[in-house]
Amino acid sequence: EYDIIEVNDPIYRKLAYRENQEGLIAVFKEKSHGIADLKMQTDSSLYLVVESSEKPGNIGAMLRTAEAAGVDAVLLADIKTDLYNPNIIRSSVGAAFSTQICMASTEEIIAFLIQKNIKTYCAYLGDESQSYLSQDYQGNVAIIVGAEDDGLSIQWQHPNFQNIIIPMYGKIDSLNVSVSAGILIFEALRQRKATLS
Repeated sequence: EYDIIEVNDPIYRKLAYRENQEGLIAVFKEKSHGIADLKMQTDSSLYLVVESSEKPGNIGAMLRTAEAAGVDAVLLADIKTDLYNPNIIRSSVGAAFSTQICMASTEEIIAFLIQKNIKTYCAYLGDESQSYLSQDYQGNVAIIVGAEDDGLSIQWQHPNFQNIIIPMYGKIDSLNVSVSAGILIFEALRQRKATLS
């Protein structure tokens, strides 16, 4: 059941986010995105964890990529923006509504991954980092990416987790976080599909 309320043009323009809208605004009750709401799909679930991301366009792009790859859930650790920011919605191309999303603290997500015995791969440049191509992404797997400027927090340096890198061959020493997430997700997907063939 819902109410339909008509407003005049000046009021609509104050409510609408951008120019050239469709003439419709909807208000919904926000659903719960807590860690307790997370549903493990199978014994071969693939998760993307995004820590401390603050750029809505990057978050939306990662949601879109995760949905396109069939990722089971995106876990947003210590997110620095509103999940329903219009730029997230737009850049996700609606995946913000069709993807299972969990929002929690880094500590809660790390505890969840350890408790559920999920293989965890952290995009982190360190002495123990290995190429993302040399990893086994079968079974329950989480891929962790960090903030645009600072990367992952030190909390992710856990003995149960493997640090991985995407080797760089040019003069630029890093990729946009959404591009990195896409590369890692689709390598995991490639391996998983290869074993099904």
